[in-house]
Amino acid sequence: MDLPPSSYHDSLEELWDEEEEPEEIKTLMKIVPSVYHHYLDVFSKVKAEKLPPHCACDHHIKMEGSLPPNVEQGFIRPSSSSAGAPVLFVKKKDGGLRLCVGYHKHNAATRKNKNPVPPMNQLLTVFNGSSIFSKIDLCGAYNLLIINEGDEHLTCFRTKYGCYEYLVMPFVLTNAPASFQNLVNDDLDIYVAVYLDDIMVFSKSEEEHVTHVCTVNTRLRANKFFAKGSKCLFHFSSAEYLGYVVSSEGFKMDQAKVQQILNWPPPRNLKALQSFIGFDNFYCCFIKNYSKKISSLTSFLKKDSHFPLNEESLRKFHQPKEAFTITPILSHFDPSLPTIVETDASDYALNAVPSQISDSERHPFAFDSCKLLPAELNYKIHDKEFLGIVWALKRWRASLISLYSSFDASPIIPYLDIISHQRFSLAVKPAGLNFSLSSIFQSLTALATWVPFQMHCHM
Repeated sequence: MDLPPSSYHDSLEELWDEEEEPEEIKTLMKIVPSVYHHYLDVFSKVKAEKLPPHCACDHHIKMEGSLPPNVEQGFIRPSSSSAGAPVLFVKKKDGGLRLCVGYHKHNAATRKNKNPVPPMNQLLTVFNGSSIFSKIDLCGAYNLLIINEGDEHLTCFRTKYGCYEYLVMPFVLTNAPASFQNLVNDDLDIYVAVYLDDIMVFSKSEEEHVTHVCTVNTRLRANKFFAKGSKCLFHFSSAEYLGYVVSSEGFKMDQAKVQQILNWPPPRNLKALQSFIGFDNFYCCFIKNYSKKISSLTSFLKKDSHFPLNEESLRKFHQPKEAFTITPILSHFDPSLPTIVETDASDYALNAVPSQISDSERHPFAFDSCKLLPAELNYKIHDKEFLGIVWALKRWRASLISLYSSFDASPIIPYLDIISHQRFSLAVKPAGLNFSLSSIFQSLTALATWVPFQMHCHM
């Protein structure tokens, strides 16, 4: 087993200042595996509550046009700025209170940082082949960035005790996620999936994993990042990450969130109905024909509609919940395996199931569906079938672009037989010279373009 270099094996006392609490050390020694005890300072709550040093990634605000603890920690200071945003406190999961500032006007006047936060579905593709996981939750993540000197007055907020301004990056500034993601991307880009302050370390073996976690802890220490020991998990065969439970087999829904869906009370207005549908949408990739199953509820969201509290509407509300009682495990995408994408079109929705063949069986890595647009509802059924293929290719382009994919496209096989005997070329006519083509010929035109390069059709 690879352990940290011997030069790192200092005594634990040398890693802590005199002001550190002995009780915290004892608590962390119970939470953190002994092989990582050299990194106990990385999980120190006391160290995390100190003002971080200036660095190249200081959060700079470019604008156009729980107070006592924060003051003691040096995170905020009294301000005489003419700006002043309102404040409120939001209850945290652990029962504590989080100070939130209403920076709505600040955010509207701030030039947006275009640095992207990685899509969650992209992060979930990196775990293929991994069998052991550790999860590290950074403590006070955004407070790890200090406000650029001279911009502090722009964060001023009002309280009944006076005005204060931030010295560290607050949670609710519009560019805070992008600034923090840029910081962690620079320093945590190996063996890990990083989504803001959620870090997942993944490896193929126990020995390799110890080395990976030690490397990540070394990076955290070097950059003065601190983790919340009570929320970290080490050496698990499965772990919750971004709302999913990840394991070597694949990923599945978090049962705690599924239970929330099943226990969701009937909505009393459209706003409550929107919240329920939005929560359900998070797990839509696990539900086959999801758009069809949720359509009875989305119809209530149309303009001038309302959600009547009668027996029929309540039946429609409870019906989609049944789909969440089945919890499939979606496999990790493996570019080395054969891939099949099955598509289907109904009168008002497109459905697709991408899967891969392993052990002579198909293992889906997603279920997906989408409602047809108003104009697409008028398409002939064969046009909808072909639209489903094109939509699926776009939807999983990142995964399929380098593969030879097989599509179950039996509804359009007759058209392939017809055009296979023809010799023709295709050209795009200028809009002014275009003329109406029959819908079937439009389908064949598109099909002739895609078939040779993108798919293999079989009956």
